[in-house]
Amino acid sequence: MLSLTAIVLFFALLLSGTPVAVALGLGSAVALWWFDMPLAVIAQRIVNALDSTTLLAVPMFIFAAALFSVTGLTTQLFDFIRMLIGRIRGGLGYVTVLTHLVFSGVSGAALADIGALGKIQIDMMREQGYKDSFSAGICMAAATLGPIFPPSIPLVIFAMAAEVSPVKVLIAGIIPSIIIALFLMGMVWWIARRAGLPRDTISVTRAQFLNRLWFALPALLAPVVLIGGILFGIFGETEAAAVTVVYALAAGVFFYRALNWRGFVAALRETVRSTAGVMFIVGAAALFAWVLTIDQVPTKAADLLLGLSKNPWVLLLIVNGLLLVVGMIMETIAAILILTPIVVPALAAAGVDPVHLGVVVVLNLMIGLLTPPVGMSLYMVSSVSGMPVERVISAAVPWIVCLLLSLAAVTFIPAASTWLPQLMLN
Repeated sequence: MLSLTAIVLFFALLLSGTPVAVALGLGSAVALWWFDMPLAVIAQRIVNALDSTTLLAVPMFIFAAALFSVTGLTTQLFDFIRMLIGRIRGGLGYVTVLTHLVFSGVSGAALADIGALGKIQIDMMREQGYKDSFSAGICMAAATLGPIFPPSIPLVIFAMAAEVSPVKVLIAGIIPSIIIALFLMGMVWWIARRAGLPRDTISVTRAQFLNRLWFALPALLAPVVLIGGILFGIFGETEAAAVTVVYALAAGVFFYRALNWRGFVAALRETVRSTAGVMFIVGAAALFAWVLTIDQVPTKAADLLLGLSKNPWVLLLIVNGLLLVVGMIMETIAAILILTPIVVPALAAAGVDPVHLGVVVVLNLMIGLLTPPVGMSLYMVSSVSGMPVERVISAAVPWIVCLLLSLAAVTFIPAASTWLPQLMLN
C-alpha cells in the first residue's frame, strides 16, 4: 500500500501541473508520513543517491559544454563542416547532423545541443530557402545524438542506476550514434530528392578552408581526446569529465582567446542552474524508487515481465513500447531512475546485456523529447526558431519515424552496442 499511495500521489500532483521532481519527492514524502515511516529516511535516501563518484561527471560535462559555447566553438565547427559538404543538394541538412554528432562529443545532452546550435542552423537554412518544417525537424532529430554519443549524461545516470560500468555504457553509445546519424542523413537525402532542397551558396578558397580547419581543430579533437582516453583506459568517466573541462578552458583562453571573466562566470552560472535541476530530479527519483523497493515493486514487475515471455526479443519490444509512452509524459532522468531497477533485472534474466539495454532505454527516451505533451525539444526549438509549438510538432513527425527505424536497428542488433566495449575493455 505504501508504494501504491506514492504512485497515486505522484500522478495526482503531476496532473495538477506540479513539476516532475517535486511530484516524485513530495508524493514519496507524504506516503512515508502517512504510513508512520521515520521521516529521517527522506534526507538519508536523497543524500545517499547524490553521494556518487559517477555523478561527479555530470556537472563537469555540463560546464565543459557551457565553456565551449561561450568561446564560439559551435560557430567555428558549423562553418567548417559547411565548407566540407554544404554544396551538395540539401547540404545544410547533412551539416546539421554531422555538427550535432561532433558537438555531442563535448555536450552530452540533447537540449544543450539545440541551445548551442539550433538558432545558427535554422537561421542559415532560412536564408537559403529551406522550409521551416525541415529545419526545425532535422535540428530536433539530430539533437538526439547528444545523449547517445559519449559523453552522455543520461547514459551515466543509467549506469549508476543499473550498477554497471559507466565506461562500458559510454563506449556502447559510439556505434549506435553513428547508425542514427546514417538514418538521419538517409532521410535528408530522400527529402532532398523529393522536395528539391537547395544547395549551399558558399564558395571557399584553399586559404579560407585551411583557416576554418585551424579554428575548428579544437572542436574536432575534443571527442578524439575524450573517447580515446576512455577507450585506452587512460581515465574513467569522472576523470574524462575533468579532462574535458581543462581542455575547454585551455582552448578558450589560449587558442581562441575568447574566454574572458564574464564568459567564465556565465558558464559557471549555467552549470549551477543545470546541475541543480539534474540533482534535484536524481534525489527525488531515488527516494521514489526506494519507496517502490520497500514493497518489492521492481521484483514483482520483473516477475510479471518474465511471466509474459522469456524471449529477449519479445521483452525488448514490450520495454520499447513502455519507454516510448513514458518518454511522452516524464522527464528523461526521472524515467531512467524509476524504470531501470524494474526492467534491468527482468531483461538480464532473459539474456539481454545491460549495456545494450542502456543504449536502448536512452534512445527511447530521447525520441520522447520530440513527442508532446512533455517533449522538451519541441519547446526548445520553438523558442530558438520563433515557430509556434503546433508547427514544430507537425515538423517532428517524419523524423520520429526515422528515429523509430534507427531504434529498431539498435534494438535488434545488440552487437552494435556491445561489440566495441567488449573489444576495448577485455
